[in-house]
Amino acid sequence: MTVDSIMSREVFKISMDDTIATVREIFKHFKFHHLLVVEKRKLVGVISDRDLLKALSPFLDTLSEKPRDLALLNRKAHQIMSLRPVTVTKDATIEQAMKLLVEKDISCLPVVSTNGVIEGIVSWKDILRSFCETTPAEQPLDTAHVVK
Repeated sequence: MTVDSIMSREVFKISMDDTIATVREIFKHFKFHHLLVVEKRKLVGVISDRDLLKALSPFLDTLSEKPRDLALLNRKAHQIMSLRPVTVTKDATIEQAMKLLVEKDISCLPVVSTNGVIEGIVSWKDILRSFCETTPAEQPLDTAHVVK
């Protein structure tokens, strides 16, 4: 199987100068975990929901919130994105994608054409989901043998 058969074709792209507030709103309203950062139509970085969490103050939206906590929302996407993203083409095998995810310790791979056009994204969840769908279901677990 190839990446093409499991990748998400809908990706959300932002620019390097979009604010952290914008990134936060996108993650809040859409159900995905990675944003692709583009400049002049070329992929330059990736922001995960974990990158965002690391950048935000834990005091945001609390009674302890200070002006400096809100000021963090004005920082730019390029300040928190992962640089030089590892990518694959849609004809890469799922095994190749799995190896890259593990070797590079990353959670997603942008899928790009040979001339650099973004075609989608594949994450470890996509791979795990495809594995679950193609693997025959095991017998039901005997709860008598489950350690509680």
